[in-house]
Amino acid sequence: MNISAPLLSAAQIAVRDCMGTKPGERVLIVTDEPMRTIGYALWKASKDLGAEVMLVEMLPRKTNGEEPPREVAELMKMVDVVLCPTSKSLTHTDSRRAASEKGVRVATLPGVNEEIMVRCMNADYNKIAERTFLLCDELEKTSVVRVTAPAGTNVTLPIKGRKAHASSGLFREKGLWGNLPTGEAYLAPVEGESQGVVVVDGSMAGVGMITHPITIVVKDGYATDITGGAEAKRLIELLEPHGKDARTVAEFGIGTNDKAILTGLIIEDEKVMGTIHIAFGDNKSMGGSVRVASHLDGLVKGPTVWFDDRKVMESGKLFIV
Repeated sequence: MNISAPLLSAAQIAVRDCMGTKPGERVLIVTDEPMRTIGYALWKASKDLGAEVMLVEMLPRKTNGEEPPREVAELMKMVDVVLCPTSKSLTHTDSRRAASEKGVRVATLPGVNEEIMVRCMNADYNKIAERTFLLCDELEKTSVVRVTAPAGTNVTLPIKGRKAHASSGLFREKGLWGNLPTGEAYLAPVEGESQGVVVVDGSMAGVGMITHPITIVVKDGYATDITGGAEAKRLIELLEPHGKDARTVAEFGIGTNDKAILTGLIIEDEKVMGTIHIAFGDNKSMGGSVRVASHLDGLVKGPTVWFDDRKVMESGKLFIV
């Protein structure tokens, strides 16, 4: 397989710098047919580093959060490092959680393409990490997050007592996990308490770029009404097979990657500085109580954000940098 020099360089940054892979460590690449090129690039980068690397290609999953085959899940627990370039996300799966609990370092790369890899893996991940950890510290001192935005978002998200997570791009210690490329501070709002309206006007996981904003009414921690154009109908179709749990307000996140741009692929979009995202569905990976085979992020552009009474972002300009 022909791998371009820029893609191989990005893969080397991922394996060497972000995961901290050492010669002789056991590395597993889990991929599927649409992501085969990215998978092979990560395999080659691992091989060139002197790792004992394996590549497993599975059939594409139907939804974000659907489990991989049992055999793959077992392999994920038996190595030092796992990288998952897959067309549907394995981030919020029991398989990923079980591997992390065993001390495996895991990076998921759902839907990443070569362009995103080359652009975003060349960001300054030390600076991203500093920014992300600072935001996490502030989130953990906060009881309530409030977000407004020009398209109509006005939502209140109680978060008191919830642990904030830094997807910093540096997963070099046992049990650390997150997305690559990355850059976000996020947590699970308290179940059953969020209220207001979220208007997704950037992109939506499983849907893509938004041309007609999706208006989501949130009542007592659930998305109760979803309206808009064709994108809203598609979101409803994605949620319906999974029942009420898929409508749980699962995540509030702030992008911290200054190289990321809005492309319609949520893996990059949710990392864009100057945006926030709110996800619905599974929140167990974030310390919540809801396990469902669906986790869908919606991006809000130009937000103004308060941590309690403190304004931390205005019209997309982050004051904590």
